[in-house]
Amino acid sequence: MDAREGRALRGDDGRSAPQRGRRSTAGGGGAWRGLRAMAALALLLVLPLALAGCGEQGPAVAIVAGSENKPLEPLVQEFCAKRRATCTVSYLGSLDMGFALKSQTQPLQADAVWPAASIWIDLFDEGRKVKHLKSISQNPVVLGVRKSKAEALGWTRGDVTTADIIAAVERGELKFLMSSATQSNSGASAYLAMLTTAAGKGDVLTAQDLGDPAIQEKARALLAGVERTSGSSGWLGELFLDQDAKGTHYAAMWNYEAVLMETNQALVARGSEPLWLVYPKDGVAVSDSPLGYLDRGRGAAVEGFVEDLQSFLLSPEIQARIAATGRRIPLAGAAAIKPVPAWNFDPGRPVTAIRLPEPKVIWAALTLYQEALRRPSLSGLCLDVSGSMEGAGMDQLHQAMGFLFSPDATRDLLVQWSPQDRIYAIPFTAVPGTLEQGSGAPADQARLRTWGEALAAGGGTDMYACARAALRAMGPDLAGGRYLPAIVILTDGRSTDGLDAFLGDWRRDGRKVPVFGITFGDADRTQLDQLTAETGGRVFDGRKDLVDAFRAVRGYN
Repeated sequence: MDAREGRALRGDDGRSAPQRGRRSTAGGGGAWRGLRAMAALALLLVLPLALAGCGEQGPAVAIVAGSENKPLEPLVQEFCAKRRATCTVSYLGSLDMGFALKSQTQPLQADAVWPAASIWIDLFDEGRKVKHLKSISQNPVVLGVRKSKAEALGWTRGDVTTADIIAAVERGELKFLMSSATQSNSGASAYLAMLTTAAGKGDVLTAQDLGDPAIQEKARALLAGVERTSGSSGWLGELFLDQDAKGTHYAAMWNYEAVLMETNQALVARGSEPLWLVYPKDGVAVSDSPLGYLDRGRGAAVEGFVEDLQSFLLSPEIQARIAATGRRIPLAGAAAIKPVPAWNFDPGRPVTAIRLPEPKVIWAALTLYQEALRRPSLSGLCLDVSGSMEGAGMDQLHQAMGFLFSPDATRDLLVQWSPQDRIYAIPFTAVPGTLEQGSGAPADQARLRTWGEALAAGGGTDMYACARAALRAMGPDLAGGRYLPAIVILTDGRSTDGLDAFLGDWRRDGRKVPVFGITFGDADRTQLDQLTAETGGRVFDGRKDLVDAFRAVRGYN
């Protein structure tokens, strides 16, 4: 089935793959001619198998996929090995993949795309280069809540609605992890379901709905429950488990049904409390995991290979193996994995799937999220201006500051600030420099941009002292619990030793502000990796594109 069929976003647009036929031959006649014909036929049958086993090499194929498809990569590699093909699978966030599809100057270098959902292709594939799109599996985005919390909320005894979840957040009884709606498909799916159910009319979301203050207020009230966010659903699941092992037991998480199953398997294996899956009665978004051929002029052989890969993944045997991962199968092509009543996990149960709106409404909804509805961010930016940054380093830092505080540039990539955001920027050498602060209001951004573009290099490097200064500066804003906080450190060098001093301050603060790192030049990641691992953050590689690294980290704050 073409991944677009039956969806509200767009009907069948003629891009479904044609059926590919095969010819067969046979001989006949007298006994001798019959034996010769049979021998010839046997040769015809055996020869292709021999060639496949030790002869012609298959093509080199590049596949770009969403992180949620990573558990299925072994199946892809199994097919590629059978075809003696070299398949490279790389992973991008939904928005990254979309912008790469759209780009005219840096087009996506891939032969196949496998995002979490078709909406990102509909939004960005303006040249209609993606062909033969087919849904490989389906995955609703639902809420996993620690079972004891679900019992206390009364959610283990019957249906739960979006209004019930909003009420729990407003009472201060529920916080959760959720990936960014503008950078990750799972976050976008959860958010669009929130808006649709808040509209309460059981129909597709419209532009008029987005302007309704009552609908906005319901969505804002629900998003106030976000405790941590990220640009990746896979990383969010890893964070949940990593922090659980370190003694930080998050109460809940919005994620794919299959990811929640995998999370529970890991939790139970270590003796931790599992999550109870909540399927909101009034509607959830279901991702269709479409695989499609990206036409970049490599010819019929590569196109046919991708179509054959689709056929392999959609074959009954492989569909059964995909179902065993907790993913749902199109058109009930294979039996779902056995339910786990203790988790309320059941990929065979029907869900009320929302109808996704038109692309222009989705884009407007994502803009509304970023500028008005999400929980405001509180950002401490530590900017390395040590002597080693002289020259090209400072040029790139100035470029990054020009991007980060230019509303038009960030809005195009859906990482714009809002007037409610708070920003503390500190340049550092061997000691922290003078703090510059502001909000995400346009005037403040203009001032911060001018300030950032005037920074000069000189001195040693101590990122830990800057991180301590940022944490102290953020303290008064952290006290109210309104903001989603993060410290972001950009550095190109090895810092003096100060990790223990910072972690001492960090632990005494007790609010577990995550620290993210952006590497630059020939930076040694060792210290950043340790610092971010201790605080539940992540390191981004800014050596190739500092602006892109800043954009990525915005999805985590």
